[in-house]
Amino acid sequence: MLTIGLISDTHSLLRPEAIAALRGSDYLVHAGDICDAQIIAALTQIAPLTVVRGNNDRGLWAQGIPESAVLQVGGIAIYVIHDLATLRLDPAAAGMHVVVSGHSHKPAITRRDGVLFVNPGSAGPRRFRLPISVGRLRISDGKVEAELIELAITPT
Repeated sequence: MLTIGLISDTHSLLRPEAIAALRGSDYLVHAGDICDAQIIAALTQIAPLTVVRGNNDRGLWAQGIPESAVLQVGGIAIYVIHDLATLRLDPAAAGMHVVVSGHSHKPAITRRDGVLFVNPGSAGPRRFRLPISVGRLRISDGKVEAELIELAITPT
């Protein structure tokens, strides 16, 4: 079994609870709004990392980050994009099994036309009353399952 840790919308805050939840992953995906290159460096210490640029990722450090990416793991094709509203391809027709996005800060798992859509929510600063969360994909025998993990945040 392969495990892919999903994180998004850190907005310059990589919480220790998020690191703990992602530890043990075979791969990691950050779906944008990273806002600090040090977060990328920290995540690459956990597992190989795929990142996409979010609408708040600006400056020289972010210029080389693509707006979308494709990751092939365990026979599963994963399309990564920050904002689903900017999706310009038909994932099913393109052979994608999973679409990972962020932007809304709302954790969600849905399935459309046989494609699994996962938004791990925001792992950064709390926005409104939305949970602070990450996600996980588990791939086994060419099948993929997703789960959302709400982080228990220690008050500072």
